[in-house]
Amino acid sequence: MRHAQTISVVITTYNRPDALEAVVRACFMQNDKNFEIIIADDGSTANTRTCVERLAAGAPVPVQHVWQPDRGFRAAMARNRGTLAAKGDYIVFLDGDCIPQRDFIARHRALSQPGYLVSGSRILLSEPLTRRVLEHNIDVAATPLSTRLAWRLRGDLNKVLQLALRWPDLARTSRKFSWRRIKSCNLGVWRTDLERVNGFDESFTGWGHEDSDLVVRLFHAGVMRKDGAFATEVFHLWHREAQRDQETSNRRVVLERATAKVTQATVGLREHGHEAA
Repeated sequence: MRHAQTISVVITTYNRPDALEAVVRACFMQNDKNFEIIIADDGSTANTRTCVERLAAGAPVPVQHVWQPDRGFRAAMARNRGTLAAKGDYIVFLDGDCIPQRDFIARHRALSQPGYLVSGSRILLSEPLTRRVLEHNIDVAATPLSTRLAWRLRGDLNKVLQLALRWPDLARTSRKFSWRRIKSCNLGVWRTDLERVNGFDESFTGWGHEDSDLVVRLFHAGVMRKDGAFATEVFHLWHREAQRDQETSNRRVVLERATAKVTQATVGLREHGHEAA
């Protein structure tokens, strides 16, 4: 089976440099360093730029910062621009508030397989624990299992078994497709597959379901889903819920496209063709 060679990690962020720094520093500590980092910035202020420049100065892997003006929630565009800046044949999308474990890259590489995407998994942190992690620079990826169990018992983690066990690449696929629980905060996709469906669709307005839309279109283009649970878990820092005014209409679009077997993004990678040069 062919696995990914060079991996590009596209990290989306918006005005949360403390969380972004924790995520990027955890990426620097990976036990597999054959990857690059692209910060896909959806319009953050100068504080984030300063943070990225400081991190890049001592980075053990290549780091790029791709910025776009702040014109509302445009994560789909940020991810597309990050993809265009990437050099890898395999793209792992990661949010700037999701701290990876030490073997995150190695696990994504091991699960990568032509014809499949990998839907990663996450562990939710409580608001108090998130505050402690960021204020005291706690390296959550290095914490022992006993500490994680204590956090779980206090309600600071929503699950812990996935952090204690590693499941091999067996029984991770299914003939029955589902776009439930798809999160682009932790998602591995072959670059050629992204190009085939024109990437994320930037025509979605506001928060919600642009990631589900991508996976539905990939499925109609022949790309199946592989479950990354018990392998790719990240620590998802707490944050306030985004405004979801357009969630219902966005979901309706996904359902319509699923029925119509749409594969192409209305506004996607090809509309940024000049940026790929």
